[in-house]
Amino acid sequence: MPTPAAGPPVDTRRAVLLPSDPARVDGTLSENLSVQNVTTRPAAGARALVVGEILWDVFSDTTRLGGAALNFAAHLKRLGHDPRIVSAIGTDVLGQAAGAAITSLGLDTTFLQTTGRFGTGTASVRLGPGDHTSFVIDRPAAYDAVEITEAILRQVVEWAPTWCYYGTLFPSSSCNRQLLQQLLDALPRARRFYDVNLRPGFDSPELVSDLLRASHVVKLNERELAEVHRPLELPADPEAFCRAGSARYGWRAACVTLGARGCALLAGDDFVGAPGIPVTVVDTVGAGDAFAAGFVHGLASEWPAATIADFANRAGAAVAAVRGAIPAR
Repeated sequence: MPTPAAGPPVDTRRAVLLPSDPARVDGTLSENLSVQNVTTRPAAGARALVVGEILWDVFSDTTRLGGAALNFAAHLKRLGHDPRIVSAIGTDVLGQAAGAAITSLGLDTTFLQTTGRFGTGTASVRLGPGDHTSFVIDRPAAYDAVEITEAILRQVVEWAPTWCYYGTLFPSSSCNRQLLQQLLDALPRARRFYDVNLRPGFDSPELVSDLLRASHVVKLNERELAEVHRPLELPADPEAFCRAGSARYGWRAACVTLGARGCALLAGDDFVGAPGIPVTVVDTVGAGDAFAAGFVHGLASEWPAATIADFANRAGAAVAAVRGAIPAR
């Protein structure tokens, strides 16, 4: 297992690039990434229970803290909301570095656990052309040792989150699946946001189907759509998929991201196909997580679909245009 002391250097920059900030692309300021005519903020920040993985993304030349759940929480925090992550880090060197970095992000660590059972999670990342990125994920990892006691469950319920976020990687183990279900059962009023985020080897069709059926808001990319629409007997067309899934399962919103081409987004009965934001792509890792945070922000702000889609597209583009899933501003 790589450590900050051996192998590629660890990138500890943890600031989040907000989509409303101009971004530096190839040494120049890109106005494409600023949000136009979006000044409304939610009257009160959403409380989001973020259930998932914390891990180190290991590149050929560096190691960066990430994991979809952490990336999402970090961006949501900078958008003025209150996320609390349910996960675990190890007692190893990577865990110590992760804990310090998470604290520096200003994230609430009430439900973050430390375990000696497994090492802190890692994923080897290989960047491909465009938005094609592959991951090799080491399991079990510290986030597979999360435990929910009665005392912790009471704390969660008393906090009364308005959203619950999850992906597919974390609940791909049976213990984590039970833990997630326990939390969902305890929070019947929380809106369930499922970012499909498939990873080879941790993408059981049965699990994905169950999570899609149980969710209120769904986000996936077009490659994931190609994998999931047949088992669910839903259309392959993005708009038709969103509408049919919403009609069958009661989704309140659904979105298919289309890479550089933007996204197809349904909020209530309001559908939009929003074009992408032109940027020079540097690193797509974490762009989908920033998009997800922008999606939730727009829904919490009760914006129309077109405004949500544009804002989320800019959030994703801002991250894709620079190095790092949680890049410095």
